[in-house]
Amino acid sequence: MLEQATAALVASGVPTPRVDAELLLAWATDTSRGAVQARAMTGGAIAPEHVERFRHAVARRVTREPLQHITGQAYFRALTLAVGPGVFVPRPETEGVVQFGIDALRATAVPSPVAVDLGSGSGAIAIAMDTEVPNAVVYAVERSPEALPWTRRNVDAHGGTVRLVEGDLADALPELDGTVSVVVSNPPYVPDDMVPVDPEVRDHDPALALYGGADGLDAVRALTETARRLLVPGGLLVIEHAEQQGAGVRAVLARRGFRSPETHVDLTGRDRTTTATR
Repeated sequence: MLEQATAALVASGVPTPRVDAELLLAWATDTSRGAVQARAMTGGAIAPEHVERFRHAVARRVTREPLQHITGQAYFRALTLAVGPGVFVPRPETEGVVQFGIDALRATAVPSPVAVDLGSGSGAIAIAMDTEVPNAVVYAVERSPEALPWTRRNVDAHGGTVRLVEGDLADALPELDGTVSVVVSNPPYVPDDMVPVDPEVRDHDPALALYGGADGLDAVRALTETARRLLVPGGLLVIEHAEQQGAGVRAVLARRGFRSPETHVDLTGRDRTTTATR
């Protein structure tokens, strides 16, 4: 079954066909990828209902529907998040982005530091900060009516204390001005004329979470203004962006008076995160 599924996914251009086949079979059989790999070596029967479930899932993945939409799950750090149509699927590179925020929250001397996730989507960044820094007070801001149910579902599922706010990152939370220790955002940063090649992104991720204007930095400019009024002096702003945008993001931050803007690479060596101090 794995070999046939892998061959079908190869033919449809899926970038990681064997991995996807194993993950789909794990989901179809309610086990883990490790268990699937072990069964592939030792053999054994699979229940007919699991066979049908797997074949249906593979047929969907062949059309380049995102793996996470099929399984309904995305993994982020220690979290398992619910995702589907209408919400941006969190990426592995964002796990490194949120680490800057987590480190800053842990380093502050404030007993209950306040953190804000602007444009929260699935809630990945906010929930990670909330669960990994229990003494923090975390706000998640999201405006999309399609994404908000997913944010709320994930916040509720993880039993945390994230305070979910429906609103725009450009004018969010005026009542918190000058009180926030950390602002983190993974904003839309794809330039409008750079339509992604991958069907999983182009056809399934919401446009509101992808496109950021002519140069991709419209949302960065807006959230920088918001962060400037929210942050305490010395507070940290953390922004995810495309690898070609580091210089542009640093310039935006410098113009708004942020200190020490610095761009950091992800695990693949690509520019991914820019931080700056209020």
